[in-house]
Amino acid sequence: MAKQLMDLKLDEEFELYVLLKEAKKRVAKNGKNFISLVFQDPSGQLPGKYWDASDQDIQQFSQGRVVLLKGKRENYMNAPQVRIMAMRLARDDEPHDPLAFVKRAPMSRSQMEDIINQTIFEITNATYNRVVRALISKHADAFFTFPAAKSNHHDFAGGLAFHTISILRLAHSVVNQYNEIDAPLLYAGAILHDLGKTIELSGPVATEYTLAGNLLGHLSIMDAEIVEAADKLGISKDSQDLILLRHMILAHHGLLEYGSPERPQILEAEILHHLDELDATIMMIQGALKNVNPGDYTDRIFGLDNRRFYKPKPTIETGKNPSGPSQSQLF
Repeated sequence: MAKQLMDLKLDEEFELYVLLKEAKKRVAKNGKNFISLVFQDPSGQLPGKYWDASDQDIQQFSQGRVVLLKGKRENYMNAPQVRIMAMRLARDDEPHDPLAFVKRAPMSRSQMEDIINQTIFEITNATYNRVVRALISKHADAFFTFPAAKSNHHDFAGGLAFHTISILRLAHSVVNQYNEIDAPLLYAGAILHDLGKTIELSGPVATEYTLAGNLLGHLSIMDAEIVEAADKLGISKDSQDLILLRHMILAHHGLLEYGSPERPQILEAEILHHLDELDATIMMIQGALKNVNPGDYTDRIFGLDNRRFYKPKPTIETGKNPSGPSQSQLF
């Protein structure tokens, strides 16, 4: 198997085809232009600087392009980076499809569609079911191909649907554990909570925030989509069911400073908020741990208060169940 970015060792020289996930023009202290780059392939991403960039360099080395990169894996301030030795655009007879360099969800689109459709059948409330069906149908192509974020968690093709499915699985566990939870409302809110990212984000390649994404955000975008869908379906805007569903979306970030115009005020909204946080947090930590050796710490994770996480060294203990205690041992 061909070597990829995350396979590179410190001080290793390489020549690889990679995607320019980000390419931003900057000005150095000496007044000369440079390009701040983020290189990407299915294994992950690494930053680098293209110094003394000409106007032609800035024009051709734009985000979303595939390049043949010759460089060296280095560390700068304890963070990995690439020192660029040479770089050119990939030719038509070379690997040049940006989608080939994007990390993908660990499930196929058809698998994810089956899970979403199966869950929709479990949404027995007519208002929730009709609105969810209408909006999933409207945004299906983007929903099953877009990432869930530009960076941090589920930032890969299909990540939006995969993140949604992860929350649905957690939601089913919560419903099975606790009584008197409105399961149809919880499942409907889970499916719709991040669907506005199909408008907030630009797509799976060189993901950026759209104008609507920057100025409105996915919570308010999806709230408006729900109201529009309900109007077309003849559902009253004063319906309690519709108001509860809108609250699920508007409150799922939990805190006002995190973008929620309202904090959760119903049980199902509080559950959705915590499940969303849990899934995103686990994915961020696991993603960071993949890039460190046992006994080392991850880089600081911006989305988790710049904390580092330790990867324990494996331990071998005889007579212990490696899968943990059985249920009978817990009670």
